Amino acid sequence: MLRKLTLFALLFFFSIQMMGVPFSMIQNAGDAEDYPHSDYLVVFDSTRVDVQESGLSYRHYHKLYKVLTPEGAKKLNHLKFRYDPLSAYVEIRNVKIYRKDGTVETIDMDKERDYPAPARMIYWGARHKMINIGDLEPGDAVEIERFMKGFTYALLQDEPTTSESKYVPPMEGHFYDIVEFWNDEPIQKKVYKLLLPKSKELYYETYNTNLYANKVSKGDHDQYTFVKTDVGPVEREPHMVAVTDVAPKLIMTTTKKWEQKSLWFYNVNKDYGSFEYNQAIKDKVNEILEDAQTQRDSIAQLTHWVADNIRYSGLSMGEGEGYTLHKGTTVFRDRCGVCKDKASMLITMLRAAGFESYAAMTMARSSIKDIPADQFNHSITMVKLDTGYKLLDPTWVPFTRELWSSLEQQQDYLPGTPEGSDLKETAISAPENHYFRINATSTLQKDGTLTGEMNIEAEGQSDGAIRGMFTSNFKSDWDRTMEKLIRQIDPNMEILELTYSDPYDYQGEDDNMKIKVRYRIPDFGRVTSGEIIFTPVVAREIFKNVNYHLNFDPDMKERQYGFRDRCSRLVELSETITLPDYKQAAYIPEADKIQGSAAAFEGGYQLNDDQLVLNETITFKKRKYKADAWENFRNVVKLHQKLADEKVILEK
Repeated sequence: MLRKLTLFALLFFFSIQMMGVPFSMIQNAGDAEDYPHSDYLVVFDSTRVDVQESGLSYRHYHKLYKVLTPEGAKKLNHLKFRYDPLSAYVEIRNVKIYRKDGTVETIDMDKERDYPAPARMIYWGARHKMINIGDLEPGDAVEIERFMKGFTYALLQDEPTTSESKYVPPMEGHFYDIVEFWNDEPIQKKVYKLLLPKSKELYYETYNTNLYANKVSKGDHDQYTFVKTDVGPVEREPHMVAVTDVAPKLIMTTTKKWEQKSLWFYNVNKDYGSFEYNQAIKDKVNEILEDAQTQRDSIAQLTHWVADNIRYSGLSMGEGEGYTLHKGTTVFRDRCGVCKDKASMLITMLRAAGFESYAAMTMARSSIKDIPADQFNHSITMVKLDTGYKLLDPTWVPFTRELWSSLEQQQDYLPGTPEGSDLKETAISAPENHYFRINATSTLQKDGTLTGEMNIEAEGQSDGAIRGMFTSNFKSDWDRTMEKLIRQIDPNMEILELTYSDPYDYQGEDDNMKIKVRYRIPDFGRVTSGEIIFTPVVAREIFKNVNYHLNFDPDMKERQYGFRDRCSRLVELSETITLPDYKQAAYIPEADKIQGSAAAFEGGYQLNDDQLVLNETITFKKRKYKADAWENFRNVVKLHQKLADEKVILEK
């Protein structure tokens, strides 16, 4: 709920910008005893945004830091701000140090530096503006004022221009912003003020917080002010959903409906000719599809070719950054690009093959709130079939049997289609699409030696997790990598035979990953005068990259936030052990059947004459869960861990 801020409070705060920071404000802000877990304090954080009719925004930032600890003095001895000069202009206008002895120092702007921002895999023209503050002590404060115009997601030009047109956002005339009201270091007061032409209507919503707010008329503009006091960090939880999904924030836009954004995205790429193909692309498509029998064959082979042959690397390719996808002809020539370029390449090839295909925008790893502001960081492909649109993602499926990565299930996305679209969500992938099976048969001898054979089979994202251990390593390291993983079962294990599927052969119906291991483990069972004690091979905590749930701590009793697993999956574990003379149960761990909306467990031990049989069927039903699903999820994990930790004790 939004509440009105008193006029007195607003006047007092904005008088700081006109009259300077009073020392009493710094002195009364608090110290390390008041904020024992922080190195510095933000006394106030003010943002003023003036939006033009074109959508161009002028932004004024005003911030006051107070040093609390020597470590905080180190962190604040310089301040830096990232920007892209082809779409934004940044100017540091004023920096002052308020010493704790009452003196004020103005920083010489000659100490400002402008240098290329560090880059890895994406080499666009981002830069940093940095100002050197110098030595500080606890009790000192730093005031900084800076100005920015433009936006942070670049739509690069062929030639740089000095006019302000390059700072106008891609969706001209529209404005949006996402304002985070949380911070890793405490903020005593955060203010966001927006001056918007009355010709534009503002749609906004707050999430996970209450804000003070007011709106006043300023001639032909409306002024919106949002204020929150005592802004702090978000308490993290292991495996929680994205912080941005649960943190306090304000989202605003002048775009009324998602359909407007969808149509704009479609037309941007249509007008640019992003998906036009040439004869070289057409010839390559014909070559790839030479043996294709069905529509699905064609779609699969084109998706995998783009996924495996277009390297992920972002270069400044001239006009066509941001929401404009680079032309397929450019990507085909360079054989590299970021997500939107791989999506563009696939769309281009699908169209060359006669399919109807378009791009979509999504937000990998976090959700999109249902207000039409730009909340996107990833681009994907859609192909139209008789049954509707099918999603494809060549960025996330290199050497993966899926065409759409189920690591992205329960993810919001916006299609860019000629008919326009509302926001949509990707479907949950059934656990059996991602099965992981271990079937073992073994013989336990009187002296405790175990000999056996283990067969491993996986599909979907479970297949991808195993296959990735090969494709991300040198071929010369494959055997060593797999042997190291399997020997985690027992350090005494002797691997007698190890065979596995070709990691690069994955597109056929029966080309899912299969591994066979024959082994011998001396002293596997601890033998006493009347008992033998052991834990079966498949019961142990192995393949944690597939059995990702084993990385969760089930002793965590409650969760405040939702959490996420790697992927939905079905885990089936089976082992039959032929026993020596020890055939009576002294102790066998028990397993309760669990059936819940998040996860399920079924199985346990059976002792039959001279054989001990273990079966476990574990189901995780989706990727993202609400906090109230934790009890069910953790109980299943605890049961899996119980059978891994507790010993079987047999007696003669």
